[in-house]
Parts: sequence; C-alpha cells; structure tokens
Amino acid sequence: MTGPFKVPAAVDAASWRRYAAALVLGFASALALPPFYVVPLLWPGLVGLCLLTITAASWRQAALVGWLFGVGWFAFGLYWIANAFLVDAERYGFLAPVAVVGMAVGMAIYPALAAVALWQFMKRYHLPAWGVVTAFASLWTLAEWLRGWLLTGFPWNPLSSVWVFSGEMLQGAALLGALGLSFVTALVFTAPVLLFSPSLERRRARALVLVASALLPLFWMGGWLRLSGAGTVTRPDINLRIVQPSIPQADKWRPELRQGHVIRQMAMSKRRPGPAGAPTHVIWAETNVPFLLGPEPEIVSSLAATVPEQGHLIFGAPRRSSTGDVFNSLFVIDGQGDVNATFDKFHLVPFGEYVPLRWILPFGKLVESRGDFTPGPGPTTLKVDGLPPFSPVICYEIIFAGDVIDSADRPEWILNITNDGWFGASTGPRQHLVQARLRAIEEGLPVVRAANSGISAVIDAYGRVRNSLGLGEQGVVDAPLPVALSRTPFAFLGHWPALLLTVIGLLAGIVPTLRRRIVERG
Repeated sequence: MTGPFKVPAAVDAASWRRYAAALVLGFASALALPPFYVVPLLWPGLVGLCLLTITAASWRQAALVGWLFGVGWFAFGLYWIANAFLVDAERYGFLAPVAVVGMAVGMAIYPALAAVALWQFMKRYHLPAWGVVTAFASLWTLAEWLRGWLLTGFPWNPLSSVWVFSGEMLQGAALLGALGLSFVTALVFTAPVLLFSPSLERRRARALVLVASALLPLFWMGGWLRLSGAGTVTRPDINLRIVQPSIPQADKWRPELRQGHVIRQMAMSKRRPGPAGAPTHVIWAETNVPFLLGPEPEIVSSLAATVPEQGHLIFGAPRRSSTGDVFNSLFVIDGQGDVNATFDKFHLVPFGEYVPLRWILPFGKLVESRGDFTPGPGPTTLKVDGLPPFSPVICYEIIFAGDVIDSADRPEWILNITNDGWFGASTGPRQHLVQARLRAIEEGLPVVRAANSGISAVIDAYGRVRNSLGLGEQGVVDAPLPVALSRTPFAFLGHWPALLLTVIGLLAGIVPTLRRRIVERG
C-alpha cells in the first residue's frame, strides 16, 4: 500500500533497502538520547520511519520496518547492559552480546506494533496527510505506555528524555508527564512528513509544519516562565550527607573485602562538615552494606557509631525475613542502633534479582544471593522522627512514572538509592539520572539520589541538579534538602492527559473518513 506518499526510488526499489534504511535510521535517531542530545537527527529518523511504514506493501512489511527501526534504537540506547555481564566475565561474559541483542530485539516489538497499527489505520481510514502525523505521534506514545507496564515494564529512554539538556523544555512533564512530552516530541519531529504528500498543496504543507514546530518554542517559553519564578528554598533543619564510595562491582561481595567496604563508608560518613554544615542524616547506596541481614541484624549496632547526633543512617542491604524470604531493602537506623524503618524493593530486575522461567533457563542471577529476591508491597511513605516523610525507591524503580510514591499519603521528597556500579562508565548511569530528574518534575518533589559509583545527586522539584558527584568519583555530597512543591497536574491526573492526547490524535485522522462514510450511507 503506497497511498498518497512516496519514498525515494532508491529505497523503494527493493525491500532490503527499505529494511536497511529503517535499521540505520533507528540507530542514528538514538543519538538524540542522553547523554548525546543530537536532537535534530529525530527529523530524518521519525520522518523516515513514518514514510517507510505508510508506504509498505503489507502489514508484515510495515511490522518489519518498525521492528528494525526499534532494533537500531534500542541496541544503541541500551548497549550499556552488556557491562553487567562483564563484571563476572568468566561466568557471564558470553551473555553480554546476547543480552544487548536480545533486549533490542524484544523491545523493538513495541515500535513494530505501532508501525502495524499505523499501516492498518492508513488502509482502513485513508488518513489525510496531517492525520498520518497525529496518528504516528499517538501510536508511538501508546507504544511507550505499553512498554512501561507490559511484562513488568521497562520504560527506559522515553522519547521525552531527549530534552534533558534543556530544563525549560522538561517543565512540560509537570503538566503532561514524560509520556505526554513524548507525544509532543513525536508530533513535532514527524510533521515534515506533510512535505512528502503530493495531495497537499505545498504552501499549506509548509504552514502546517511551521505550526507544529511552533510547539517547541511555546513549550520552552512555558518552561522558562515556570523556572523564572522557581525558588531555591531548602529545609534549614536538614543537612544530608550522601556517601559515594565507588566500590568496584567485582569486589563488592568478596568475603575478605566486605568488612573493609563498610569501614571505609563509616570513615567517609564522619569526615569534617562541608559548606552546608554538620550532616544531620547520612545516606549510603543500594546494598552498600554487603551482608545478608536477618530479623535482628547484629551489624546495625556497629553502624550506629556513624549516625549523626539526633539523626539517622539510611542504607541498603539484602534482608532475610523471619519466614526466610530475601528482599533488596532499605534500612533507617538511629544512634542507638534501632531500626526505625525498612522498605523492600517491589520492582525487581529480571535476571538481576530474579530469573523468569527459572525452570527452563540454565543460568542464575547476576546479583549475589541464593534464590530469587521477593518483591515488596509497593510504594510507601516512610515517616521517621527528624525527617520529612519520604518515598524510598531502589535502583530502577525510579524509571516508572506514576509509580514512585503513595499518592494517598504524599511524601515531601523521594529517596533513590542505587548501585550503578554494574554499568561502569557507560551511558547507563547518566540515563538513570535523567529518569530521576523527570520523576522530580512530574511529582513536584525533590529527589535525593545515592549511587555507589555515581552519579549521586540532590535534585530539586523542578528537576534541577543542585548538588552532585560525578560518575566513578569517590567522595561525599553534602547538601540541604530542597522543599517540595504543591501537587503538579501530573501528580493529580497521572498518565490520563497523555492518553487523552493519543485518543484525540487518532480520532483527528479518522473522523473525516467516518463522517464521509456516514453521509454516503445516509
């Protein structure tokens, strides 16, 4: 089915050229993602994907075009996953290329589904040129939404993350969320498809492209206005010390080194006060107490010496319950060595913390422990004396928009402890920080991030990184806690505004056809 659009003859001459173009466009478009931000590449990338899809000869060809674009997009965007398998290269190194290719092949199903749906819409409803653009943006966004929850979900690198270099552009996430900002981005960068429609008068096509492109400066201006009134208010009674020991992942669980890791972090926690003054609370990263703690963890009494006066130490460690279940947990202890609160991770990493289809697959987890971790109950608000209520999230739980806080018991900040040491000096830790910034803007809450090897950071409720320590560095971040904002529109409505945009985008293209058919039948 070609419809009113044509692709260059060199591409249309043979299917293999169409497929090669899709793969190359996907790979090149991924350069728009953090930390590269070559955003102009989205114009040829998304326009090319749209044209190759709607001019496909069949839905199968459209599916393959979308899938190959996705393979390129995800292979480049997620290459850093290979690093996790190289930590213990002798046992798991052979899986590194398999993991990257497998993840890319699997995640590419989502753009393939979007491409098939677009092709079917074209065939069934004969979409006008502008309807193709709105349908493409809608279906890309719906594919991202599905990717966020289907099969436990993996919403890494949403299209909206290409704007993280601009704090002004990011502010749209407070209204529409990262998902809605992805819709706007897809709409703008697909709009030049109109210029390839012979049925659309040239001047009108250019005008429509300009109108769509105007959304970018409008969003930027809205973000600028929001930030121009943004304060830098912090809690005068809270001074945080985030400890970043940068323990190599290959050494973290070695029995002869584990005690030394803890002693080193205790020493770093007691360093002289920084510019913010003496710390009131100390935060360590995910599983940076590398011991399995039982119902009455003896090690806590030793850690109590690290706790600031009238303050707390917050740290991550695996926990075994009285029933024998093992959790990836966060602990809050006071100066007497009492455990004041715990939180158990509920979004577990496949193959990192549990093995799907364990009875079939012939290998175990990457994370040290026997058996699989048990998931916790979900987002919760921890309330500890001397601390504003906070929502703990462990590792990649921060990437799940709309699922990082208990909305019925809204906290005043989000604490994300993580161990990005698995991924070395790759793009992975940098992209992970981007996700934390998006959650801060969406919820209107500051995010404090403690990462074993970086990037540790204090992020205010506007997504601005106020204090940080770079990737691979060893040291501490001393910083006050920024204050929370009132609930954002996203905090009230979640993904519904973004999903409503996708419905409007789809209806905009098919309503004229439906109206015409009704008139013809009447």
